[in-house]
Amino acid sequence: MALRLILGSKNYSSWSLRPWLALKVAGIAFEESVLPIYIPGAREQIIEVSPSGKVPVLFDDAVRVWESLAIIEYVAEKFPAAGLWPQAREARAHARAVANEMHGGFLPLRRACPMNLRRPPGAIALPADALANVARIDEVFTDCRARYGGPFLFGAFCAADAMYAPVVSRFATYEVAVGPIARAYMDAVTALPEFAAWHAAAVAETWVVPEFEIA
Repeated sequence: MALRLILGSKNYSSWSLRPWLALKVAGIAFEESVLPIYIPGAREQIIEVSPSGKVPVLFDDAVRVWESLAIIEYVAEKFPAAGLWPQAREARAHARAVANEMHGGFLPLRRACPMNLRRPPGAIALPADALANVARIDEVFTDCRARYGGPFLFGAFCAADAMYAPVVSRFATYEVAVGPIARAYMDAVTALPEFAAWHAAAVAETWVVPEFEIA
């Protein structure tokens, strides 16, 4: 039985983008379905498949895994040849550290700049705590590119890049200023055919969540 990944809105669900992109770039086959989020009746649909009441969630026969990073870790163990983490132990530890930093942090930036791939690019005023998040992410992008040579954070695309892909989209949508090395990294992510495919599907979605429509 093929892996089955249940996602939220491709336009708004940053957590859904992460494992989807990781699996797609790694060439791992899976079936997918999309559920709306943050609209009446959405939670009732999601709770039928996810004990947390959130998406994404991955099914692999009797195994069910929720939470983006847990899904990526499960798939990395199941398909070790896919290279979802760097081979070198030091680089792998570094990649896991920055991936977990993204998983558990940067809340001010997330609140100020919700993922919305349909939004026409345009800058907004960011509060100080969100700007501090931007500075730290710029530092992560710049440091990793300097250490490992690019084009992605650890050379080849890996799980850490999947974890940061929604931030790349936010920076593009809200025209957030970053340094030239971070900008080059963003260009590498957005140039991925898989990222372009997700973007096209997001733009084609019809449902709207007003709270994520930042003017």
